[in-house]
Amino acid sequence: MPKERDHKTNAMRVLDATGTPYEARFFECPEALSGTEVASLLGLDQDRVFKTLVTQGKSGEHYVFMIPVACELDLKKAAAAVGEKAVAMVKSRDLLPLTGYVHGGCSPIAMLKQFPTVIDETADLYERIAFSGGRIGCQVEMAPGDLGRVIEPLSRADLTVV
Repeated sequence: MPKERDHKTNAMRVLDATGTPYEARFFECPEALSGTEVASLLGLDQDRVFKTLVTQGKSGEHYVFMIPVACELDLKKAAAAVGEKAVAMVKSRDLLPLTGYVHGGCSPIAMLKQFPTVIDETADLYERIAFSGGRIGCQVEMAPGDLGRVIEPLSRADLTVV
């Protein structure tokens, strides 16, 4: 049986180091699932399970957006939230060298470089939200307010397509 430290991701190590309370939830998953599939598998309300999306602005800067898994990122709202003329999604093949994470296991915590991060304002409706813990088959649940203790800057905005 693997030791607990074998299950720790870099994101969890950062949370431990900062004393930030969280709960890690592991599940068997041979390949990346959609966020709604993960929410269903874990018995969570899909409105409080967030996906982590990495974008590049027209300026060349990178940004991270967190939105509910059943929603679609509104690129115009996202660009406005970070003061860019436009943002575009980073291609899956570019995710690992940029963030240190693979598609389906991308956490907003402990990326290779901390990019400005914006979370959809609906996160504040919940005591706890879930998001990738830093590998496929791992979700972290924590209070959205605590996320700002480990991700700076962390701002909030309306980011989803209506």
